[in-house]
Amino acid sequence: MKLTLQRRQIIWAYIFLSVSLVFFVVIRWYPAILALGISFRDWNVFKGEGPWVGLANFQAIWEDLFKPRSSVRAAFLNTFKYVLLGVPLQLTLALGVALMLNQIRRLSGFFRAAYFVPFVTSFVAVAFVWNWLYAPQIGLINQILSALDLPTQPFLRSPKQALPSIAVVAVWRSLGFAVIIFLAGLQQIPEMYYEAAKIAGANRWQMFRHVTLPLLNPVIVYLAVLQTIQFLRMFDLVQNMSTDNAGGPLKSTTTVVLEVYKEGFSSYNMGYAAALTIILFLVIMVITLLQMRVLSRRIEY
Repeated sequence: MKLTLQRRQIIWAYIFLSVSLVFFVVIRWYPAILALGISFRDWNVFKGEGPWVGLANFQAIWEDLFKPRSSVRAAFLNTFKYVLLGVPLQLTLALGVALMLNQIRRLSGFFRAAYFVPFVTSFVAVAFVWNWLYAPQIGLINQILSALDLPTQPFLRSPKQALPSIAVVAVWRSLGFAVIIFLAGLQQIPEMYYEAAKIAGANRWQMFRHVTLPLLNPVIVYLAVLQTIQFLRMFDLVQNMSTDNAGGPLKSTTTVVLEVYKEGFSSYNMGYAAALTIILFLVIMVITLLQMRVLSRRIEY
């Protein structure tokens, strides 16, 4: 039976989709299912598969959440702090930068590339540079403060300043990606809406509020969800910028993912670490669904 060109194209499409699907199942689904199974066992790296303990690991995490000095309690609180601080700041800055880039015509490609470069830079390199910038006395930021006769700051060495300092770096690194997405959304808005608003006597603020923001709603929802997930999964910067790579000082910067790493690969308590992973997955899923429900709305023209 001779296949038509359309059928051959369909078959090849299924073949290529199957290859990517197999890769996704092996890399994503299998480890997730394995982690779910480990979370119900007293699993140790050296002892191998341990006895079935049911919900004991989840119960231990629940109890740790209510202990004042618990690392897990601090990790969840800090993770939500990263989200509450980083996501609004990043979306606001990215939208402002995108609005300015959308107005310029000369060197626009250069400015877009300049903002996007940090996003493709490795976390380790970014952490190394910002560790130097934040360094007491010899750091560039403190040198500038000293030159201006302003008091120097401890930044990463202060329990109160360490978390905001790392959050600022996370916002800076991912800002370029959000700027590009916002810029693409702005360029998709038809000019006739702004012309109609001008005819109706709307000023710039009214056009931004009643034209730009509603039409950017799908982009805002997409970025809010994506960036929230990114901040909930904070690890690399915290690992490379916190005191002793352990979420310090005084657990002020630790995150859930960092606690998963420490429990699994430092304490070798894989069952507890896997249970933390499952809980974080459920938290991300619930927050994502809530965001999509609250932020998404039907746009009426």
